[in-house]
Amino acid sequence: MNDTTINDTLTINVVYLARLREAFGKSHERLPLERRNSASTVADVLAALAARGGAYATELAPGRAVRVAVNHAIVSREACIS
Repeated sequence: MNDTTINDTLTINVVYLARLREAFGKSHERLPLERRNSASTVADVLAALAARGGAYATELAPGRAVRVAVNHAIVSREACIS
């Protein structure tokens, strides 16, 4: 066995409600997320979306209130996504 890093992509379904649906102009999307050696978190997803700029950066900026659920359960930004 060697120490090579194996990266692949996890595709998640993202659903936008209320304010985010209006700001982004869509209710959902499939988002490919690169897996890392450690587990991907909600914070990773939010950072990837905010990196798009525009409304995403504005609505997902630090300090903005955003609730996130994973598999229908409200979670913190540190929650893992599997």
